[in-house]
Amino acid sequence: MRPVRFVALGDSLTEGVGDPLGDPVRDPADAAKWRGWAALLADGLADGPVEFTNLAVSGAQTRDVLERQTQDALRLEPDVVSVVIGVNDTLRCTFDIHAVAERLDKVYAAFTAQHAVLLTACLPDPGSMLRLPGALARPLARRQRAVNAVVHALSERYGAVHLHASEEEWLTDRAMWSSDRLHPGERGHRQLAVSFHDLLAKAGVATGAAPSPEPEFPAPTRSASLLWLATAGTAWVMRRCTDLLPQLLTLAADEMRHRARGTSARLDLRASAAVSTALAALSTVDQVDAA
Repeated sequence: MRPVRFVALGDSLTEGVGDPLGDPVRDPADAAKWRGWAALLADGLADGPVEFTNLAVSGAQTRDVLERQTQDALRLEPDVVSVVIGVNDTLRCTFDIHAVAERLDKVYAAFTAQHAVLLTACLPDPGSMLRLPGALARPLARRQRAVNAVVHALSERYGAVHLHASEEEWLTDRAMWSSDRLHPGERGHRQLAVSFHDLLAKAGVATGAAPSPEPEFPAPTRSASLLWLATAGTAWVMRRCTDLLPQLLTLAADEMRHRARGTSARLDLRASAAVSTALAALSTVDQVDAA
């Protein structure tokens, strides 16, 4: 009997950023490496051996998952595959919900065609996690809601095990988050692993012991968090915003104009209509392929 094969696809969240492999004080070398929720979940998928492969890469977008990670994962013939992606798409000037929907549809279809158990998740918007001003945060929140709506709809279509990670109480618990305020810390990664394990156990997929929700290592101190924000954190934000910032400022100006006129609801309606159109286009493609 071969081991259960679990392959994780995605970006820095699934790569494990925020959850060091070792104690930052005692094992600085290991603390520079990441573990993450997917590795924690892997240990509890079965009573016997589990082969875990993490293909997630920091900064990945849905295009990277479709064009690079999916092909590598399919060759591994996974029994369980996680596809948690989309936040980086919202942080780019190239954001297009139609393209996001089309890519995710292809990725989900490829794995379900191999009869793999598919794991997906809705995610919180980066603007609120970074505590951006309202005019800057609202456009990002609208984009993330659009991505989440697509993920939710496609998860239902393909029978995925879906985690509503954008709606849980853990989002407001500062202890769950790392120094960068965007990635979970060890406790947050463990919460994700526990939540996924609970869903998989109810579905009869996970038969091993649930991951522990309690951290192994101490949380970063306030001084360490401030140091990160002042050094690496600033560089991280600058790298992510190089192409987004000009457009984000335009979106913010548009946001303020609509707010001043009392027509902000139009922006929400426009985003909802775009999601509906994107999903309807996928249905049309499915009908054409079936014919």
